[in-house]
Amino acid sequence: MGDPFIRHIALLGFEKRFVPSQHYVYMFLVKWQDLSEKVVYRRFAEIYEFHKTLKEMFPIEAGDINPENRIIPHLPAPRWFDGQRVAESRQGTLTEYCSALMGLPVKISRCPHLLNFFKVRPDDLKLPTDSQVKKPETYLMPRDGKSNAADITGPIILQTYRAIADYEKRSGTEMALAVGDVVDVVEKGESGWWFCQMKTKRGWVPASYLEPLDSPDEAEDPEPNYAGEPYVTIKAYTALMEDELSLEQGETIEVIHKLLDGWWVVRKEDITGYFPSMYLQKAGQDVAQAQSQIKSRGAPPRRSSIRNAHSIHQRSRKRLSQDTYRRNSVRFQQQRRRLARPGPQSAGSPLKEEQDKTERPKPQPAVPPRPSADLILHRCSESTKRKLASPV
Repeated sequence: MGDPFIRHIALLGFEKRFVPSQHYVYMFLVKWQDLSEKVVYRRFAEIYEFHKTLKEMFPIEAGDINPENRIIPHLPAPRWFDGQRVAESRQGTLTEYCSALMGLPVKISRCPHLLNFFKVRPDDLKLPTDSQVKKPETYLMPRDGKSNAADITGPIILQTYRAIADYEKRSGTEMALAVGDVVDVVEKGESGWWFCQMKTKRGWVPASYLEPLDSPDEAEDPEPNYAGEPYVTIKAYTALMEDELSLEQGETIEVIHKLLDGWWVVRKEDITGYFPSMYLQKAGQDVAQAQSQIKSRGAPPRRSSIRNAHSIHQRSRKRLSQDTYRRNSVRFQQQRRRLARPGPQSAGSPLKEEQDKTERPKPQPAVPPRPSADLILHRCSESTKRKLASPV
């Protein structure tokens, strides 16, 4: 199996903790060579001490002998007072630092010092107890990875979901659920696997087993995009239900609805159906990373395949039927073809008329000519005439 090494380190955000005193810790998602993924927590002072030791171990690569030979990234020293603004502003620096670490030669990026620092510690598995007066506040990194200190408005409250059925984990990176369990969602992956925490447990959970507490519908589900996004299948899938689509590996399709449960609605010519998003990849992107996810967890189960599901909501989730997807898709494609054909056929199209309206310049209002003095005197009131006739 080979020696263990880290494939990727991602900064998720930071926590503001109050026990034993107020301090800040950064959350890292560490992906190992065995496809396991662990969340670890480190103070900035610890990270800086790790950085100093790494430089001492590799003085040439640290630039101590010749500054031109430096390849180990820089890291600013801790400040005397670390406040929330400072913790926020460091996120961009730490993101770049971790990325640079993974790009270093193997003798550094896989050295025991680095591997031991990012291994899971007992403290990483401890969650706040119910007896704590003040629970930690979690601040997650923005989706685009950019951090701005001016964006701080308060802690990001983790969303709470409820398990609708029992779920038995299939690997060490997953978390088992019992019906009625309430979990906090740390990360929502496009694959339909969500990273959750509950009391003393953390792990990946299929989104299909979770429901919001206030509504059966997922408020963050986007609207369909019938223009479609081109994707390529990286793994074959045979449909198990009537509303799914069977595709071979290497086929090009269009995604028209990205649902958070990881089952996207795709279009192949005029046919639509559900397909696992884990088996899709945008053209030109790294296929190896996506395939490693497939090996570690596979596609999540669909909500309709879960037996003995118990929801706390009286009505079921709103879902468009595949007939609706097909009708809307065909209608959109017909309009797009009419617009693509030159000539008078496209002149009467509603989309063409709307486009002409937006492109046509707005007419400027005409300015009437200034009336003559006699005309003004003729049309003005008697009071104005008396004022004009009186001497100044």
